[in-house]
Amino acid sequence: MKVYSNIDQLPAFTRAVVTIGTFDGVHLGHQQIIQQLKKEAQRIGGETVLVTFDPHPRKIVSASPLQLINTLAEKIELLEKQGINNLVVVPFTAEFSNQSANGYIEDFLVSHFHPHTVIIGYDHRFGKDRSGDFHLLEKYARQHAFELIEIPVHVIEEASISSTKIREALLHGKIEEAARFLGYDYFFEGLVVEGNKLGRTIGYPTANLQLQTPDKLVPGNGVYAVRAEISVNPGMVYKGMMNIGVRPTVDGLNRVIEVNIFDFDAAIYGSTLRVHLKRYLRGEQKFSGLDALKEQLAKDRQQAMESL
Repeated sequence: MKVYSNIDQLPAFTRAVVTIGTFDGVHLGHQQIIQQLKKEAQRIGGETVLVTFDPHPRKIVSASPLQLINTLAEKIELLEKQGINNLVVVPFTAEFSNQSANGYIEDFLVSHFHPHTVIIGYDHRFGKDRSGDFHLLEKYARQHAFELIEIPVHVIEEASISSTKIREALLHGKIEEAARFLGYDYFFEGLVVEGNKLGRTIGYPTANLQLQTPDKLVPGNGVYAVRAEISVNPGMVYKGMMNIGVRPTVDGLNRVIEVNIFDFDAAIYGSTLRVHLKRYLRGEQKFSGLDALKEQLAKDRQQAMESL
């Protein structure tokens, strides 16, 4: 897959079959759209061109907080697995959001991509105040001689609903439900930084994670069974358990993400740790002391091993 981030330096695509969207999650609804894109490109001997935006448009046009299922790097990684020929990452700016719907079609879609076919949802909106729609695209499709394919209503509804459902599921400990919608286990990664090393004193050393992307969705507080990958040991996958929360038994002040990697004892500060969530084990609890906490951690470990 070729990735482009400068729309003024795009090559001349061969019979470009184009679709446009945010594709946050690259979940099963998105994957249906991608399969349709690939099928059409194969039918006409063309190239698939998926167009997405960075940052997420909501960061520019809305003041509401945003939590992303994928970072841009993760989205690129997932789309590559889908077998896309070309990914175009368009810088989304206030200026871009303010162009007219006609300008969006003429100066962006047609001028830069010269599409043979555009695959778009019936409810796709574009241009200033989201004034452009499928019917306007139909008019320009006749004018510029490109084919326009409407993604069926049921596929669009599945795609739009599942993104919301995935976020809600992750925030409420419904890990298996999120994985069903995604088609893969939810994951995130962070830099391993020094903590207070308390876990080591009670036999459960942890890698404390510092996420590098503030918009990345962090699941709800609690204890999880996970699989982990460490950048210094590529190809190795470890079993473990993770706690997200404020550690009420210890201090209850700052929210932390700490991973206990089973049967592993090495200093990995400065490494990148990727965590794949497998199962939600329990909510965060305050214990009477470290001995009670240690006793519960032994139960957590046993439960995590069984689920892994």
